[in-house]
Amino acid sequence: MPKHSSASKSVGELSEQEAGVELERLAGEIAEHDRRYHSEDAPAITDAEYDALRRRNLAIEQRFPHLTRADSPSHAVGGAVSEKFEKVRHRVPMLSLDNAFSDEEVREFVERVRRFLRLPADAALGITAEPKIDGLSLSLRYENGRLATAATRGDGQTGEDVTANARTIADIPNVLSGDFPEILEVRGEVYMTQADFLALNRRQEADGKPTYVNPRNTAAGSIRQLDASVTAGRALHFFAYAWGEVSAMPADTQMGMVEAFAGYGFPVNPLMRRFTDVDGLLDHYRLIEESRAGLGYDIDGVVYKVDDLALQQRLGFVSRSPRWATAHKFPAEKATTVLTGIDIQVGRTGALTPVARLTPVTVGGVVVTNATLHNAEEIERLGVMIGDTVTVQRAGDVIPQILGVDLDKRPADAVAFEFPSVCPCDLKTPVVREETAGGSAGVIRRCTGEFACPFQRIEHLRHFVSRRAFDIEGLGEKQIEFFFNDPDLPVRSPADIFSLAARDDKNLKKLKDKEGFGAVSAAKLFAAIEARRDIPLERMVYGLGIRHVGETTARTLARAYGSWQAFHDAALAVAHGDETAREDMDALDDIGNAVIDAIARYFGEEHNRELVERLAGEVRVRDAEKIASDSPVAGKTIVFTGALERMSRDEAKAMAEKLGAKAAGSVSSKTDLGVAGPGAGSKLKKAAELGIEVIDEATWFERIAGM
Repeated sequence: MPKHSSASKSVGELSEQEAGVELERLAGEIAEHDRRYHSEDAPAITDAEYDALRRRNLAIEQRFPHLTRADSPSHAVGGAVSEKFEKVRHRVPMLSLDNAFSDEEVREFVERVRRFLRLPADAALGITAEPKIDGLSLSLRYENGRLATAATRGDGQTGEDVTANARTIADIPNVLSGDFPEILEVRGEVYMTQADFLALNRRQEADGKPTYVNPRNTAAGSIRQLDASVTAGRALHFFAYAWGEVSAMPADTQMGMVEAFAGYGFPVNPLMRRFTDVDGLLDHYRLIEESRAGLGYDIDGVVYKVDDLALQQRLGFVSRSPRWATAHKFPAEKATTVLTGIDIQVGRTGALTPVARLTPVTVGGVVVTNATLHNAEEIERLGVMIGDTVTVQRAGDVIPQILGVDLDKRPADAVAFEFPSVCPCDLKTPVVREETAGGSAGVIRRCTGEFACPFQRIEHLRHFVSRRAFDIEGLGEKQIEFFFNDPDLPVRSPADIFSLAARDDKNLKKLKDKEGFGAVSAAKLFAAIEARRDIPLERMVYGLGIRHVGETTARTLARAYGSWQAFHDAALAVAHGDETAREDMDALDDIGNAVIDAIARYFGEEHNRELVERLAGEVRVRDAEKIASDSPVAGKTIVFTGALERMSRDEAKAMAEKLGAKAAGSVSSKTDLGVAGPGAGSKLKKAAELGIEVIDEATWFERIAGM
C-alpha cells in the first residue's frame, strides 16, 4: 500500500507510522517558529496558526503516547538561548500557559480544576483574573533584598543573563523594601507603552533609521541588548505577577503574593481581581477587553489562576503548563483597507507564500502594510483581486491576515492574481505541489531549487551551521548574513564556508580588517570551521536541510546506510527512480513516502547535487557509530526527567540511543526505566503509578559503567 503525506489527514485517520512522521514535521516547524518568536523577536505566523500546530501535535501524542518525541513541543517552553548572553539556569522552570479562546473553554477549565480537586458543587473556588501583558517574560532573583540576577525565560529551563539591562529599568527595584525573604525570585513582564513606542519610532525616522513593528518585539529586543545604555534609552516598564524560588513564602494565595510584591516595591497590575464564580471571571474579562484601548500598553488576553497556593500544589503541572492557570485570549482586532498588490515570498523550505500589499491602515495600534494570504487556494476561497477593499485582522495581534472582500467596492480595473508555476528567483526552478494523503495536489507549493535558490540559501546556511547540524562556533545568524552579502569573502553555499580561510589568505581585503572582526576573532572563526571539517554522518545528512529530514530521521538514515558514500548512492538512486533503492529506504523504521519523496526531489535537482558534491569534497564524513546491542539498557524505552546535573538532556538522549535504548519524552505503559534528577514532578509520579523503575543520575552511570 503506498504511503502519502500525513500533513493533511485528520488525527483520527493517521496510522502509527504516519503519526511518527507528522510528529517529526511538527516538532521541526514549531521549533522554527519558537526560534523566530523568542530568539529573533520576529514571529512569522499568527498566534492562531501557531496554536493550531501545537494542538495538532498534542492530539497526535494523546492518540499515540508511545510516539511522543524527546524534543516534543508539548514539553518545550519558549525558545533557544541566544549565544550573545551568559546562560542562567532557572532554579524553578518558567513554564507557559495553556490557552482558552471562548467562554465555554473557560468554563471547562474551571470544571476541570474542580474535578481534579474533587470539590463538592457547593465548595467555593477562588480564581484570580489579570490582564495578560504582551511583553517579554523576566525572572528577577534577589538575595538579601538586592537584585542579583535577571534572566529571560529562554527555553524555560535556561535563560539569558540580562542583569545589567534590567538594572536600567526604573520599575525594577535594585533594593527591595519592607520585610522580604532572604531569597526571592520575582517574575513578570517587561513591556513598552504605546506612547513610548511611537516616540521611539519618531526618533528613528528623524535619524533616518528603520522603524520598529510593535511594542512587544521592541521591548524584547531592548532588554536583549549587549549595550545596557541602549536598553536605558528605551523607556521599558515591568509588571510583577509570579515567582520562582522563595526561601520563605510571604503569603498562601496568589493574590496575597502579588500584594506582597507591591509592598517590596514592584509595580503590579491594578486590574487584578479575585472571583469565586465563572460568570465573575467572564464579566471581568469583558471589562478588561473594553478597557483595552485606553490602557496605554498592549495586552492580548486575561490570565486566570487558582488563588489558593496549596491547591496549586495539588493541581501541579501537565507537560509545559500548570493545571491551575490558563490564558483567555482576545479575539483579533479588524479594519478595512485596499489591497494594492500581491508578492510571493519564498521560505527556507521553499514554500511559496503570497503576501498582500495593503494601503497602510492602523489595526490594534499598529500600522499594517501587508498581510499573509497563505496559499493559492486561500486567494481563490476569498475571491480576492488586486484593487479590492478587504477586511484585515491581526490574529493574536501579530501577523495580519485578510478575512474577506467587500464586493460592492470592487473597482472595474481589479486584476485577478495568477500564482506562479516557477520560482521567482533567477534560476526559475519549477514549483511543485505535494500530494495529500488521497493522492491529490496539496495546497503548499515549493521551489525545488533548495540550496541553489537565492531566496532559500541564507536560511539553509543558517540551518547548516546550527547547533544540531555542523555547529560552527562564531558563525551565528548575523555572521551568516554578513558573509552572504560580503563582496570579498562571499558564502553562498556550505562549501564556501570551508574555503573561507584559503580565500582570505589570497584576498587583499582581509577578514581581520573588516568591521566587527579582528585578528583574534578571525583566527578563532577559521579554527572553528577547521574543527568541523571532520563531521559525523548524521550531522552531515541533517545539515543538508532536506525537507522532512529532521535530527531523528537523519540519525535513522545514518545508522541504516553507515557511510556517506552508501547514503549518497542510495539518495541518487531514489532520485533516478530506482524502485529497489526506494523499497530499501521505505523499509527503514520511521521513514515514509514524505521523507523519500523529499530526498528524491533534493537529489533530483542538478543545482543541489553540485552543491552537495562541493561540500563532500571539503569535509571528511565519519561513518555512523555502531549501536550497542549488549548494553544493560539495549531495547529499553527510557525517560529522563528533572534537572540532570552531570549531563544535558541532549547528552542523555544521545547516550541512551548509543547504548541501543530509545529516549522518550513522556512516561507511558511502554516505558521501561525512568532517570530522575532534582525537581522531577508529574513524570515521576506517573512512573510510580505505573510501577516503572526509577533511578537517579548516579545509578544510571553505575548501570552503564564500562559501556
